[in-house]
Amino acid sequence: MSEYQEYLEGIWKRQWLTNNGPLVNELELKVSDYLNVNNFLFMSNGTIALQIAIKALGLKGEIITTPFSYVATTSSIVWEGCKPIFVDIDPKTLNIDPKKIEEAISENTSAILATHVYGNPCDVEAIQKLATKYKLKVIYDGAHAFGVTFKKKSIFCFGDISTVSFHATKLFHTIEGGGVFSCSSELIQTMAYQRNFGHDGPEAFQGLGINGKNSEFHAAMGLVILKKMDSIVAKRKELSEYYDNRLADLGLQKPQINNQTEYNYGYYPVIFSSEEQMLRCIKKLNRSEIFPRRYFHPSLDQLPYVDKAEIPNTESISRRILCLPLYYELSFEEVDLICRLIKSVWDNG
Repeated sequence: MSEYQEYLEGIWKRQWLTNNGPLVNELELKVSDYLNVNNFLFMSNGTIALQIAIKALGLKGEIITTPFSYVATTSSIVWEGCKPIFVDIDPKTLNIDPKKIEEAISENTSAILATHVYGNPCDVEAIQKLATKYKLKVIYDGAHAFGVTFKKKSIFCFGDISTVSFHATKLFHTIEGGGVFSCSSELIQTMAYQRNFGHDGPEAFQGLGINGKNSEFHAAMGLVILKKMDSIVAKRKELSEYYDNRLADLGLQKPQINNQTEYNYGYYPVIFSSEEQMLRCIKKLNRSEIFPRRYFHPSLDQLPYVDKAEIPNTESISRRILCLPLYYELSFEEVDLICRLIKSVWDNG
């Protein structure tokens, strides 16, 4: 709190509250350095980041995407005047299944927009092969993927553009916020204009833009938290491994993570054998004022503004998956309580 207060005092002293202030610039540089990436732009949230990514790539027509994600992945596609085409997930990784993407490609397909679900990397190599073969653009929704690496490389380095969310529920956050990454300096320049109304100086405009900026206050929160990221990830790893140990005998399924991935432990999802069993666990936990989240539920093809799809894996998983509490100040004693309550559902049939 005191560190944040110091940043606030500086903001008031400078009277530079927003519009690409010094703390925003500092955050962009320090995030880039922490992740070992180039070309990061800080934005107002992860949804506007997706919308600007679609706009920057000039996408039209159909975009192949996953039905197992947060609503913003699909709504951004529709908002930008494109049509989402859903491809089912791999039931082990919970990410979009590359083997099913090719059959969904049509003459109207312009891109693939895939989510690194819970920060678990998609099969980026297989997806890129398809994108190259069919001359498609690739956007990764990396809302959950801060700090994740694949083959010792930031997951944000893959695809044409990667987006991230810094919402307060995320592993690293700026209260509200998000951003975009790209290896293309040209795309970064385009998106830098687009997030600031298209301004190219006070009285000139480079092109069409929107207000995707973020403030000094949000950047200040990010700078405070960034200093603590290593200890935050380490603690969440300990808690996740403790959950693993305590729940090992229940046979709950967890997402399969590639062994060449360095994971960030942003979530602790478990998949039950049936929806009925999961609902009994939720009821039991809620009675003790413990509130896990059905994340993601329902599948996105249930949205009223999209077409239904044949996605049996997604429909099955979305009914049975539950994210258990996981946060820095969670105690091992509290994890013990959560696990005892879950086990009592098994003991009572």
